[in-house]
Amino acid sequence: MSLPAFETERLRLRQRSAADEDACFAMDREPGMLRYIAGPWADAAAHRAFIAARTRGPYPEGLGYWSILDKAAGDAFLGWVLLIPVDAEGPGIEIGWRLRGAAQGRGIATEAAGMVLRHGLQTLGLAAIVAEIDGRNAASLRVAEKLGMARSGEVAGATGRAVRYIARGDHQG
Repeated sequence: MSLPAFETERLRLRQRSAADEDACFAMDREPGMLRYIAGPWADAAAHRAFIAARTRGPYPEGLGYWSILDKAAGDAFLGWVLLIPVDAEGPGIEIGWRLRGAAQGRGIATEAAGMVLRHGLQTLGLAAIVAEIDGRNAASLRVAEKLGMARSGEVAGATGRAVRYIARGDHQG
């Protein structure tokens, strides 16, 4: 199954592939990148296997990971956006994003995630999409708010309390 590609003036989003896995691993190794996210990060082989498994899926039609590419820099890898079953298991659908440090603070996460959120709600007709964000991750909390997602409470996260945001099918963000 393939995912639709998206494009803006400055970004190109395409389905993440095995060719992106080294760039994903390098991004994850940037200092502080994974401080709010639980995973097999201490063991490089397990970390790489996790990235490969998340790249492959399987995911329902229209869901998966998109690589975010910088058109002005020859499609340089900037990060990714996901739209997958919550924790890759479901039943709910979650959106998430991660950007290289050099790409943060420029509105790229909001721009890229906005395209994927619209895809989920409008094209796929999903009733709701959630984002569960560590309460200390101010940058990602701002992205969810800029996307127009509604704060719907707190849940226990793997690294502490997570704030849950939700966008519903009538979302206009």
